[in-house]
Amino acid sequence: MIAPESPSSAGNPLQVLQHHRLGQLLKILLVAMSLIGLSNVYFGNWLTLALIGLAGGLLFSSYRLLQRGRSDEAAALMLWTLTSLVSLIMWVDLGLRDSGLLAYPGFLVFAAILASRRTFFALLAFMLANVSLLALGNLQGWHVNRLPPVRIGTWIDIICILSVIASAVWLLAGDLRRALLRLGEENQRVRQSQAQIEFLAQHDALTQLPNRVLARARCDQALIQARRDGGGAALLFLDLDNFKTLNDSLGHGAGDRLLQHVAEQLRCGTRSGDTVCRQSGDEFLVVLGDIADADAVAAIATQLLELLALPLDIEGIEVSATCSLGIALYPVDGEDFDTLLKKADIAMYRAKDSGRNNFRFYDAQMNTSVLEHLQLITAMRLGFSRGEFSLHYQAQYDLRSGRVIGAEALLRWQHPQLGQVSPAVFIPLAEKSGLIIELGAWVLQQACAQAAQWHAEGLSLVMAVNLSPLQMRRHDIDQVVVQALQNSGLPAELLELEMTESMLIDDSNGLTEMLGRLRALGITLAIDDFGTGYSNLAYLKRFDVEALKIDQSFVRRLCEDSQDEAIVRAIIQMAASLNLHTVAEGIEDAATLQRLRELGCTRGQGFYWAPALPAARFAERVRAPLAAAVPQS
Repeated sequence: MIAPESPSSAGNPLQVLQHHRLGQLLKILLVAMSLIGLSNVYFGNWLTLALIGLAGGLLFSSYRLLQRGRSDEAAALMLWTLTSLVSLIMWVDLGLRDSGLLAYPGFLVFAAILASRRTFFALLAFMLANVSLLALGNLQGWHVNRLPPVRIGTWIDIICILSVIASAVWLLAGDLRRALLRLGEENQRVRQSQAQIEFLAQHDALTQLPNRVLARARCDQALIQARRDGGGAALLFLDLDNFKTLNDSLGHGAGDRLLQHVAEQLRCGTRSGDTVCRQSGDEFLVVLGDIADADAVAAIATQLLELLALPLDIEGIEVSATCSLGIALYPVDGEDFDTLLKKADIAMYRAKDSGRNNFRFYDAQMNTSVLEHLQLITAMRLGFSRGEFSLHYQAQYDLRSGRVIGAEALLRWQHPQLGQVSPAVFIPLAEKSGLIIELGAWVLQQACAQAAQWHAEGLSLVMAVNLSPLQMRRHDIDQVVVQALQNSGLPAELLELEMTESMLIDDSNGLTEMLGRLRALGITLAIDDFGTGYSNLAYLKRFDVEALKIDQSFVRRLCEDSQDEAIVRAIIQMAASLNLHTVAEGIEDAATLQRLRELGCTRGQGFYWAPALPAARFAERVRAPLAAAVPQS
């Protein structure tokens, strides 16, 4: 038997597959017809045999049409032949009980896949009409099909019909499975290609960094969030110094390697929420969101310059990628990407003009301020290593008995050129630079050692030490405190730790547990500058606070401003109801002292007695009862 000719390879792949499957199905049908014909010869069913012979001839004609490439005509002839054959056999044999009825659903499946829509619906209409007429004839009695007992021939017919339909459906279902699999793979490739196209449209191919298009979108997002939260943002414009010289001398490959190195260092030097972009050539952008102030931006810029200055080995030559960096701040310098980019670009050229490997803000006044801060931070680090820092102590008095009951340790910095630097200047910078961690641990060690020395000399005073928010956020302050107590031998009940309300507002389970461990040692806790924050009573109970320090801004105007007096009175009454001590800061005159005693304040400190003094002078003054006592009313 000659194989059917396939459509041209340039044709529709679906038509090629349909042509192939139709040829297979016709072969299966011709074999099945032969088996059924032999069965009818054996049982002497000559009428059925004649019909099958006629159908076999028509199926062979269908196969010949398929060989000539006329697939649609071949499919239609095959389906109409099969449907007509089964329908005639149903009329002359068992009617609606005939095994041929099993073939109808299979024929419809073949028609749906191999033939046209018109053929499918025509066959369906014919089948419905045939079934309806058979039912009507049997119901009205004008054509009644007899119901003989089940014969072997019936069994053979059913086996053949089911085998043919099952074989065809299995082939067609396999095609469907493979088609779905290919479709899924194709969809996956399309999605990957689309993702790759989108990535390349928004990223730099060499460094894999976002390009200017995505930088604009990220910057817009950062500005929207800053506008909503009332915060700040910054755009950094970075240009490599002498990149063209390196690129020309070592080749483009070395230049590409340097650009990739710069991209990696910029990623390492920024936070997870920041965006690093390559704008073009040797120019990069950094979008910073959630910025507190210019000092925070300066710290990041300094870190980036330090990272890029690290040497890189390229073809056996050590290269440092120094750069000039310009900074524009939102909302000071602009409120949109284009404005910030323009001003950051201008600032970058100012950085180049100032000697390169440097950064500049667009706002000249901010450059001066940040430069001063950076110089102070550098001087602080150097001064700390040189021993320029010391502790002074301010006495705390019991306002009822007049006795000195404690001392607050206050950090002082004596700079060799600048002289005495105000804590209001250097403490915030120490917080921002992270130096407060080392300074804070040193203060605890020194204060505990001094208190232990006084205790050994018979001067038992409670030593109050301020903690910074940064120290508390590290969640290891309890270990630092325990180490200071162990090194000094100071009893824990002679140490008081002062915290601001904001530290407790930023509470976490770790902080609660840590302060609980400190309280278990016998250390007392006090809230510093009470009244200037949230004044949340729940925190006082939760953290087992023992004292409230009334901020000096209320105390100094106590006798002049009725509102300040009302605030102080409310704090004292609240503390008394909670069985807490109150410590008034900034007492400077006798009238204020007397009014505080009348309001029920229990403790106080301030210039009325003396400023904070070095350890030796403090001890000398405390040991002079007449000089140190609180005047009694």
